[in-house]
Amino acid sequence: MAKLTLFYTDGCHLCEQAYELVLRCVASDAVQHQDIVEDPQLMAEYQTSIPVLKSTDSARTLFWPFTEQDIKELLK
Repeated sequence: MAKLTLFYTDGCHLCEQAYELVLRCVASDAVQHQDIVEDPQLMAEYQTSIPVLKSTDSARTLFWPFTEQDIKELLK
């Protein structure tokens, strides 16, 4: 089950960097990808903020730029 949701959009180089950073902290199956283009509400909320990382266990959210340490704190 995914522990984190990465809000992104295709072609976003920052989103690719964020995903690589996330993979240093968790396995790929622990990350759910959510393309904001597929949801008008997400697009309105995150279009100027992606990549955004959210814990599925809590309401905590990280906005880019975030670090490996930030991700580890999010997972606690």
